[in-house]
Amino acid sequence: MIEFRDVSKYYLTHQSRKVIVDHLNLRLPAGAKVGLLGRNGAGKSTVIGMIAGTVRPNTGTIRRRGSISWPLGFAGSFAPDLTGAQNVRFAARIYGVDSDALLDYVQDFAELGDFIDMPVRAYSSGMKARLAFGLSMGVSFDWYLVDEITAVGDTAFRRKSLSAFKERLHNAGLLMVSHATGTIRDYCDCGLVLEGGRVRFYRDVEEAIAAHDRNMAA
Repeated sequence: MIEFRDVSKYYLTHQSRKVIVDHLNLRLPAGAKVGLLGRNGAGKSTVIGMIAGTVRPNTGTIRRRGSISWPLGFAGSFAPDLTGAQNVRFAARIYGVDSDALLDYVQDFAELGDFIDMPVRAYSSGMKARLAFGLSMGVSFDWYLVDEITAVGDTAFRRKSLSAFKERLHNAGLLMVSHATGTIRDYCDCGLVLEGGRVRFYRDVEEAIAAHDRNMAA
């Protein structure tokens, strides 16, 4: 369960106040597959950040029951001077999972070979993404956060990545940001539409997409 209790988020500029969310009260049930829709700059990534705990609301509270993932495939938090293996073991300690088992999983999944024992600084962007996706799939969460899903590598690796992700979702909730409504349809059964600081929940993802399309056409 994820619950917003009178949550407001805004940013002050030199001339005005940019409101992202205004007094939001909302409860997302465990296991829901939620697509978050909104125009560019509406604040979708900010909402994801508030749920993840990396962005603080100005007022109100967010209650989380269950474990929350980092944004899927996010590679920005790796320590560049540590090896891939050291980064994996560090994540294992943070999330309380067996470090040997997690490293074995990531080594097999990411297909980095000997690079797993090299500093992440030496990785290409594609290698970092493989490591990040493998690490994301190696830890089980009650909720997965996705800010524009990306699956890297060749066709076989992309297929394996998306298959693993869908398998994780059998027993977990999802909050997904994507500009591709086809992707939202593939993964989500309900939706949130963010527009002008207001958030509206739709139990049918098609209704959410239609509402978003109307906002974009207005």
